[in-house]
Amino acid sequence: MNNENLQARKSQVIARGQGNVYPVYVERAKNAELWDVEGNRFIDFGAGIAVTNTGHSHPKVIDAVKAQVDKFSHTCVMVNPYEVGVELAEKLTAIAPGPSAKKAIFVSTGAEAVENCVKIARAHTGRRGVIAFNGGFHGRTNLTMALTGKISPYKNLFGPFPGDIFHAPYPMACHDVAVKDALKALENLFKVDIAPSDVAAIIIEPVQGEGGFYAAPTEFLVALRDICDQHGIVLIADEIQTGFGRTGKMFNIEYSGVEPDLMTMAKGIAGGFPIAAVVGKSEIMDAPLPGGLGGTYGGSPVACAAALAVLEIIEEENLVQRANEIGALFNEKLSQLQSEHPELIIEVRNKGSMIAMELVENGDAEQPNTALTQAIIANAAKYGLVLLACGFYGNVIRFLPALTISDEVATEGLTKFAELFKSLAN
Repeated sequence: MNNENLQARKSQVIARGQGNVYPVYVERAKNAELWDVEGNRFIDFGAGIAVTNTGHSHPKVIDAVKAQVDKFSHTCVMVNPYEVGVELAEKLTAIAPGPSAKKAIFVSTGAEAVENCVKIARAHTGRRGVIAFNGGFHGRTNLTMALTGKISPYKNLFGPFPGDIFHAPYPMACHDVAVKDALKALENLFKVDIAPSDVAAIIIEPVQGEGGFYAAPTEFLVALRDICDQHGIVLIADEIQTGFGRTGKMFNIEYSGVEPDLMTMAKGIAGGFPIAAVVGKSEIMDAPLPGGLGGTYGGSPVACAAALAVLEIIEEENLVQRANEIGALFNEKLSQLQSEHPELIIEVRNKGSMIAMELVENGDAEQPNTALTQAIIANAAKYGLVLLACGFYGNVIRFLPALTISDEVATEGLTKFAELFKSLAN
């Protein structure tokens, strides 16, 4: 069996809407490397979209999962709960930022976590409105698409969406959206579209994921915390892509010193096993009545066991600090490439190992180079790389290496990337 045959089979039975970036079918994976069914090796700079922060097939995760499956695989945490679920909730509430007492719930996906944040915020406040930000991504369900601040490809063809959702500008220095501009627009929204006394929640990614890896300035996050406190609004930090050491803190919001009311957690939580969580202040989390929150597969005992192993790995292997070291390595190499091609690379930015390169034409931030971005992604496999794109303008290459990647493999991959880039730039 080869990649071409498998792609043909997939096209016959899986809807085109669930496409794949590469016609490369994985046979096995280890740490930051993949091998396809034809035996080709790839350096993985995507980590399953920031999921395998602890690398592919970490032995500790494998052992934890095998041990749990030997006991049982499912009883439903809402019917017959289990110790691994309680232990994971204890650990997540302990590491969540801020001094307030916390509680947690488990669901299966990041989108579910976001939806439940909205439910909890509405139950707590008795209000209807939710404010999100331009360029934000919060999921693919109907409500989370409404929250997402980008039409194509996430929202195109799928409306109508729920009402009482509003969007405000997200500060982006390189695109001339200053903090004061974003705050002024939010103030205007309160005057024009919805009174702050009718807003249940404001949701923000501390670093936008699909939007292009723009980090919210501390000044902005502090101001949002003040606005929420002033008006009794629930502040939700969507840490689905930024969490579990990815940005050089366990959660990116820690850089600001702001304590959110609710947080979403998913992706890097369990080394590839499907589980997500909402963690928040106890009095807010307890607003819904018993039975108002839940789901059949939420808090899978197998995924809980994997998540506990991931937390141990992060601590034992010092992966939070390692994220900063990896980020510095990538920043150095990519910045060198930028110095050679300033007309094409407007910015290299990173928070830990959440790394981005923004591509433009003629050194102009207002001329996004989507063609070059698409060409890099389309040709990455030829250079033995797995790369991802993102961005409000579709012109950002994002790098999400495993936090367990070695310097040698990272440097090899960056050398390959430089060769790929130069082959298309010249």
